[in-house]
Amino acid sequence: MKKVVKFAAALAGSLLAVSAIAQTFPDRPIKLVVPFPPGGVTDIVARTLSVKLTEELKQSVIVENRAGASGAIGAEAVARSAPDGYTWLMGNISTLAINQWTMAKLNYNPSTSFEPVAMVAVQPLLVAVNPTVPVNTLSELVAYAKKNPGKLNYGTAGSSIHLAVEYFSGLAGIKMNHIPYKGSAPAITDLLGGQIQVLFDPFSSIHPQVASGKVKALAITTADRSAVAPQVPTVIELGFAGYDVSSWQGIVVPAGTPKDIVVKMNAAINKALQSKEVVDRFAQFSAVPTQWTPQQFGQYISQEQTRWSKVAKDAGVVPE
Repeated sequence: MKKVVKFAAALAGSLLAVSAIAQTFPDRPIKLVVPFPPGGVTDIVARTLSVKLTEELKQSVIVENRAGASGAIGAEAVARSAPDGYTWLMGNISTLAINQWTMAKLNYNPSTSFEPVAMVAVQPLLVAVNPTVPVNTLSELVAYAKKNPGKLNYGTAGSSIHLAVEYFSGLAGIKMNHIPYKGSAPAITDLLGGQIQVLFDPFSSIHPQVASGKVKALAITTADRSAVAPQVPTVIELGFAGYDVSSWQGIVVPAGTPKDIVVKMNAAINKALQSKEVVDRFAQFSAVPTQWTPQQFGQYISQEQTRWSKVAKDAGVVPE
């Protein structure tokens, strides 16, 4: 009985200590790791949010880019960090849902290495082609690919977009040659130069080239059209039922981070996402801010992992 009482007392003391830490959190700057190069959509989302979070938390939220291996290098660094709430990862569809199905060696576990904190933003991909490709619609692209097997090269900046294209290709019954890139910028350069003919890329990256007339936009990958480019139809509208693909970002922290701190972080992030500055900036690249609980975000990550596991298997993707 004495042992039970001692254990209960120790547990109560531990809970009180955690609660006290949460009350004073944060008392020093926070590091927000972006596992991709500066200038990409994940980086833009992180830097936009960090400004409002610095105001909300009364502590600096400093963005640090640790790029490489489709986000795996930065994700691993955060997974190995102290679970004290001061190192965050701006995770995305690649780091949290897809890398495990495309990479043979992953030094973190997307399901167990992190505590989900908050979903941040969702935005579409644009399907774009070089102007020299003799098509003006997605249906024409599919027909052209079927008549010219192996002639079209498509570029991707990351594992998530690779699977997004393979998913579409499976639905359409076509086969294109995959050319991987380390980022959107070099992929867009080669699209403009004609080294690749097709590119699926985040809206924020490729839309300026569409708006200037340098490339042709054929479709948008989310279920709803973009308010920024309402003239571009969705893939679903064009006859490919169920093809609803988003590029998304969300914040996670190392597993074992106290729940009270996670709850406090979630509240601060959701409040920042409601600010006019964040909403207006996100709208510029067709991103929609979200306000989910940690549990809702965790469930979404799990659903995405299951979904993309099947896509990778059906496409015959071999982890490399």
